[in-house]
This record gives sequence, structure tokens and C-alpha cells, in this order.
Amino acid sequence: MNSDPDRHLAAAASVTDSKPATRVRPKPGERRLQILQMLATMLQEPGGERVTTAALAARLAVSEAALYRHFASKAQMFEGLIEFIEQSLFGLINQIVAQEPDARRQLRSIVQMLLGFAERNPGMTRVLIGDALITEDGRLQARINQLVDRVEISLKQCYRSAIAQGQLDAETDAGGRANLMMSFVLGRWMRFAKSGFKRPPVDTLDQQIRLLIS
Repeated sequence: MNSDPDRHLAAAASVTDSKPATRVRPKPGERRLQILQMLATMLQEPGGERVTTAALAARLAVSEAALYRHFASKAQMFEGLIEFIEQSLFGLINQIVAQEPDARRQLRSIVQMLLGFAERNPGMTRVLIGDALITEDGRLQARINQLVDRVEISLKQCYRSAIAQGQLDAETDAGGRANLMMSFVLGRWMRFAKSGFKRPPVDTLDQQIRLLIS
């Protein structure tokens, strides 16, 4: 999870002249975060294979039973990632809207943020497009669908504000334009993931976004 450095916790061994280095037990909540970080890391690796709890436990050098002390199921691990995505995206959307009064600049900033988040968090991009959820619990895809719908509603409100500010024609279909913008973002996320994360989602964004918000 690259978006928030303060969330990156790491256990460090304490070394003194008189005592050998000892392994420090993770602080409360730290192991849970480490599990989610490793899950996100494994999702961005080449091949896009399904992540198993056995493979995840092996990467963390713990038993599968240790994983289940923090999460009741793998679906709950994915829910943890989705919660992180939700908090990150909507926290930033609210911040953009609060700090930028110009509606078209809001739209530009929100789209740039959505694509930039994907570029910084490749594994989570596979969650956002549902690619990592195909073989998982169906409720996870339903939750991602709800997340995408909420983002689209935020975009729709920005288009409505642009109309109210006289930046767009009064006859502009705010809902249709928001749907088009969301489809553009989803397409960029998809291309990024399907290219093996080699095609940055922000490529040529400046030229294309002018068409989408004009």
C-alpha cells in the first residue's frame, strides 16, 4: 500500500552489546497490515495467478493458522484491501472538492487522482477492475461495483456544479457525462493491468481529459 507512508509499519530487532538480536513480536494491528500489504504485493506480480492463503503465509513466514487469527477468511482479507481503497479514494475526492471551488478543475483533479492511485498501487488496480476477484466470494465484486457507482456519483455532482457555474451548457447530461468519464477511468485501469502494469494509466491524459470535461 504505497499511498500512505505512515501506515507502513515494520518490526525492528533490538540489538545491544550484551544481548543477541531478538525477534520483536508485531504490535497490535501490525500483523494484520502486513498481511494486507503482502496480499497487495502478490497481486501485482507477473502472471496474475490466484493468491492462495498457503502462498501468502509462506511469503510472510507464518502458518496459515496465523493468518486466520487476524482474518476469518481470505474474503475478509480482500475486504480489508477494499476498505483501504475506499478510504483512500473518497478521502481524496472529498479533499479535492473542499479545496477546489472550480468544478472542471475538480473533475480533472479527481480523474488524475484515480489514475495516479492505480499507478502507485498496481495490485489494488486488479481489485478495482475485478480481475483479482473472479474466483473469490461474489460479495467482493458487488462491493467493488458499489465503490465504482459511488465514484461515478461524485463525478456526476462535479458535472452538475460545472453546469451551475456556467462552465458547461445547461442542457448537458451530467449523468451521461459522469458515466462516460467513469468508463474512461475503468478502461485506463484495465489497460494498465492487462499490460502487466507497463502502460501507465496517466499517459496522454492531458489531451484526452480536455475533451471529456469540455
